[in-house]
Amino acid sequence: MAVKKKKIGAAGRFGAGYGKVKNKLIAVERKQRIKQECPFCKGWAKRDGRSIWLCTKCGKNFAGGAFHLKTQKTKN
Repeated sequence: MAVKKKKIGAAGRFGAGYGKVKNKLIAVERKQRIKQECPFCKGWAKRDGRSIWLCTKCGKNFAGGAFHLKTQKTKN
């Protein structure tokens, strides 16, 4: 009988042995893929490249966070 594997998400491409790294990657990619609001027209912005965002409504290109449009500083 087959064993049911735990769903890993997008980080399943790495296979076994990358536990902590996988969890961090899953968190970043999940946050990256949600809809981002354009600061100019309140439309939706999509990630065009690293830190480059493109609004689907007004067509503006602008800079923002690398993975999420509004980044938050974390305490170390």
